[in-house]
Amino acid sequence: MNLRFVEAFHWAASLRSVTRAAEKLHLTQSALSSRIASLEEELGVVLLDRRDKQFRLTVAGQRFHTLAQRLLEVQRQVKEEMGGGAGGAGRPVVLRIGAIESVVHSWLTGWLQEMRAANPDFELELTVETSPVLVDQVRRGAQDLVFAAIPAADAGGVRTRAMASMPMGFVGRADLHTKRRYGLSDLAGHDLLTFQRGSQPHQALLQMFQESGLPLPRVHAISSISAMVQLVEGGFGIATLPVAVAEQLAKRLSLRVLRSDTDLVALPIHASYREDPSSQLTETVLESALDYVARQRGARASGKARMAPEASRG
Repeated sequence: MNLRFVEAFHWAASLRSVTRAAEKLHLTQSALSSRIASLEEELGVVLLDRRDKQFRLTVAGQRFHTLAQRLLEVQRQVKEEMGGGAGGAGRPVVLRIGAIESVVHSWLTGWLQEMRAANPDFELELTVETSPVLVDQVRRGAQDLVFAAIPAADAGGVRTRAMASMPMGFVGRADLHTKRRYGLSDLAGHDLLTFQRGSQPHQALLQMFQESGLPLPRVHAISSISAMVQLVEGGFGIATLPVAVAEQLAKRLSLRVLRSDTDLVALPIHASYREDPSSQLTETVLESALDYVARQRGARASGKARMAPEASRG
């Protein structure tokens, strides 16, 4: 039995689409359909119900999908035991990763540099999008791994792991927003910029003012961190951004994280990925990301602890 044909069927069944499976395996749709047809001929059963345009597995197809996953898992184990490389001889591993801007502007670059140093033979396909788009992409099989603010729940074959959340802060222009500390009433006197309407930061900001009883300030919904930062630099208002992002940008831009009497709700980060019985590559990559983020948080906490005594002496 040709395991390439088994793999073709597995992804078509998992993604519930011949077209998406072909994209996943970098095949034409006709080539993938041909592989499934050859598999059906060898098994002597019909695996896909082709009576209409809606994707359906036959009863035999449902049973064989479970067996296909076992076959591909055994194939993966054999390759690992015999020392077979993930990409094969002369073939670089392609990593399809999606991330929200908050991740891109904080730890993604450092992690990818570390990944490249340890595993130079990989090609990156990086997509930067909003959380709903990324979650939809990993569900459809267009991404292998995404870092988003929402989990990809209730999706067959997709797993989600919670990562460390990102503390949020109010960010202003360094030479314009110079107060030592800002109360919520002070912030209400400025235009506020946050992420797109309906996002967790947007909803949390609105709720904060609703619970305070203060009049709601003008809140602008901006889908791009780059655009938000340009508006802050131009004196348009104060933004709510992940503190790690603001600190990175402040190294080269005139930005300042404002001390506030009210803490913003942290931005949750979830890593969602599609299970692949033929490879543990995605899970290995995710473990690398989790380890990198944990080390970064530990280093940052140590740095703050060292700075605290100096601040108290000052």
